[in-house]
Amino acid sequence: MTRFIFITGGVVSSLGKGLASAALGALLQGRGFKVRLRKLDPYINVDPGTMSPYQHGEVYVTDDGAETDLDLGHYERFTGVASRQSDNITTGRIYSDVIARERRGDYLGATIQVIPHITDAIKAFITSDLEDEDFVLCEIGGTVGDIEGLPFLEAIRQMGNELGRERVMYLHLTLVPYIPSAGELKTKPTQHSVKELLSVGIQADVLLCRADREIPDADRRKIALFCNVRHEAVIPALDVDSIYQVPISYHEEGLDDQVCRHFNIDAPALDLSGWRDIVHRATKPEGEVSIAIVGKYTGLLDAYKSLAEALAHGGIANNVRVNTNWIDAEIFEREDTVQHLDGVNGILVPGGFGERGAAGKLAAARFARERDVPYFGICFGMQMAVVEAARNMAGIEGAGSTEFGPCDEPVIGLMTEWIRDGTVETRARDGDLGGTMRLGAYGCVLSPNSRVRQIYGTDRISERHRHRYEVNNTYEARLAKAGMIFSGKSPDGVLPEIVELPDHPWFIGVQFHPELKSRPFEPHPLFTSFIGAAIDQARLV
Repeated sequence: MTRFIFITGGVVSSLGKGLASAALGALLQGRGFKVRLRKLDPYINVDPGTMSPYQHGEVYVTDDGAETDLDLGHYERFTGVASRQSDNITTGRIYSDVIARERRGDYLGATIQVIPHITDAIKAFITSDLEDEDFVLCEIGGTVGDIEGLPFLEAIRQMGNELGRERVMYLHLTLVPYIPSAGELKTKPTQHSVKELLSVGIQADVLLCRADREIPDADRRKIALFCNVRHEAVIPALDVDSIYQVPISYHEEGLDDQVCRHFNIDAPALDLSGWRDIVHRATKPEGEVSIAIVGKYTGLLDAYKSLAEALAHGGIANNVRVNTNWIDAEIFEREDTVQHLDGVNGILVPGGFGERGAAGKLAAARFARERDVPYFGICFGMQMAVVEAARNMAGIEGAGSTEFGPCDEPVIGLMTEWIRDGTVETRARDGDLGGTMRLGAYGCVLSPNSRVRQIYGTDRISERHRHRYEVNNTYEARLAKAGMIFSGKSPDGVLPEIVELPDHPWFIGVQFHPELKSRPFEPHPLFTSFIGAAIDQARLV
């Protein structure tokens, strides 16, 4: 019997519902339950694929090619359960599906309304594509009171009515702010938030209260009294030094016990030794390295959420702290690279779209190549490394990318056709932007005796992609002669996936996004190796 836990948020946004959902999923998983986590996003976009990173943060890509909310990254990192297309839905997709069904005549001429048609579609999403999971945790995006979130709240209210208390639980995340002038925590925002939730027919079963300091027992009892929940179900969610301490903190406050009590189930005791080891490595490292990340969305670090976590995982694997220096690529168009990159132990150039910042990324790649600084180019970062090598190593004047317009030597170009799992996929240059990239997991064959073959320890890998442009393989021979090899290719040999400089201490570019598959308990081998190379670089300084 599958049970559903619905996680809502109130008072303010960005309280950490995704992290709370992921941590609870990890706790339930640790107690022997099979879990699945889902995100219901109220915005009207079909998916976040065409949204600016400054608007939405990172677009997280699943193996099956879905462009999803970054919270799915938290879900995967904390539970190891691979997310799917069916684990993220938006208002835009719900309405698109309902309207398409209406156009086909599926509703037999009925007047289409939010209730029951939209809410039925939401409930169908929540309950679809399940495989005997014990718990499905559904996070509702936004904040209670947002007008666009009302259909989702109505849908989960209906599910509680239909399935009953034995199969549905409502967890509400709120803020208990500290007012310095008053010298005390304030419970009123939580009271109002729970009242707002109650106004749509949902009584919270458990309250998760964010605070930057201990919540006195008297305040917890006050919240319980006014919000109609048991005192034990008011769970403090205090700030911690590492996000990987959150499951430990929630368990110590009794969150998973309250869930088991709500559903009247017995569960084995929880072993948190693995999480404690991760936290120890993250907070008490034996050394540190400095990594410069030269990107174009550094004004909002959520745009690189998985990247930051993957670097931290590489540090955990090497038992060092990774100090990240986020640098706007455009600054290198005005200032010398040396003053910003001199002394760093590694340089990472992440993905991105468009010409803005490209010159700065080229400069960063050249600095790393010429100064023997470990370089890790991801997606666009790989492409800029190839362009830089073509221009300055192979002497290919006019080398560039057609993403920026026509060029004499298109070492990077739009791939309009490729093969995936035996099926030909095509894209048009003037087609829609949404969902038209090479998305999801693709296989890659690694060259024998290459650095990446040694790092992965296997000949074949599968990694997740999100891009429209590819390295032009017709330039392979000229680049190889200059010293840059294509050490990973698609199984049919058509698409270059990895480049490296064999004579460099550590210089690797990958077309895919390895950060999406890194986990605290399974750090990605490329990030582990990159941080290891940065440690070696630090010893030389």
